[in-house]
Amino acid sequence: MDKAQNALTPTSLSEQVYLSLKKQILKGDLPPGHRLIVMDIAKIYDISQAPVREALERLKQEGLIVGKTNKGSVVAEITHKEIRDIYELRQLIEGYALRETMKVMTPQDIEFLEQILRDMKTAVDENDSYRLVELDMQFHGHFYKRSGNDLFLGIWDGIKTKIMRFISVTNQDHSGYSIPNSHAELLGIIKSGNIDEAEHKLIRGLDFYKRYTN
Repeated sequence: MDKAQNALTPTSLSEQVYLSLKKQILKGDLPPGHRLIVMDIAKIYDISQAPVREALERLKQEGLIVGKTNKGSVVAEITHKEIRDIYELRQLIEGYALRETMKVMTPQDIEFLEQILRDMKTAVDENDSYRLVELDMQFHGHFYKRSGNDLFLGIWDGIKTKIMRFISVTNQDHSGYSIPNSHAELLGIIKSGNIDEAEHKLIRGLDFYKRYTN
């Protein structure tokens, strides 16, 4: 952690600490099992302990940290079973979300997804793996948002943080342009209007996790 991170402009001190710690956890800079000591964090940010406690409580609510006896707060572990369960769930519902989205897709939707692809390539050029994963979540999250199913969107909001952690913890920062290229292939099928092929491509792309959970 770096005091330079105080250059962030969130709405409150606790928000600043929360966002900073969350990013470090999702990037893997704070690995599973890492202790988060209130007093030490407060010193780093040159603030009182109260906003730090508020930030840690938010991280606990999201499942990013847990309380451990005699250790205080530590970064939560992420298990193979959790990831297997999440990806199996995605394979069940994300294809449906895509199908429903394609029924109502507009030129604005296409432009939004194309912009994400352009941003992905920029992230690769700048070696910004964290930004690349963020954009990956935006791309897939769009299908949940446009599906018209609020329950699906709620599920996505509840699992995307763990997906980002999985990618970081297992170092699945695919080399080169493999992520933007695979998404470009999917978008090309979406633009063709072939719903069945697009769903098949999407579900097949979610199989990669099995190599790390079997």
